[in-house]
Amino acid sequence: MENRTSKYWIKKLNLLAHPEGGWFKEVYRSKETVQKNALPDRFTGNRSISTAIYYLLEKGDFSAFHRIKSDEIWHFYDGEPLEIIEINPDGNLIKHCLGLNPDNNCFPQIVIPAQSWFAARPAGTFTLVGCTVSPGFDFEDFEMGEKKKLSALFPEHKRIVEELCR
Repeated sequence: MENRTSKYWIKKLNLLAHPEGGWFKEVYRSKETVQKNALPDRFTGNRSISTAIYYLLEKGDFSAFHRIKSDEIWHFYDGEPLEIIEINPDGNLIKHCLGLNPDNNCFPQIVIPAQSWFAARPAGTFTLVGCTVSPGFDFEDFEMGEKKKLSALFPEHKRIVEELCR
């Protein structure tokens, strides 16, 4: 079997560069939708019931702070653990470890609630994960974090915000 490196997965899964950092490919978008009138007011239109992507980060890269209007479930697949840093709407900073070592609080699934700011970085050479979003992901629901804005909102987390914003 070929050595499973980041390059192996990028090629085998046909991953593309992602605007927030890393590599991705959408692998599922439900054909059925939820109508806007059945969704919370924060959504501007109809949404797919659910979406899923592959997502890969390599050493030295990171997923910059961003937030979406839906819950996002992260699933670990290969590589080393992934650190996911969440700042919830109350301003609490939570560090999650996505991986396969529950004895060290590193779990194969992590849920990031809607409206939380979050960023991620691999603990080693690469991490391959999956992300499932429901209601389904739409770029209209995506907000990239800005250093100045997030530092002003969360001055107690300024250092990590500056590290993980582009």
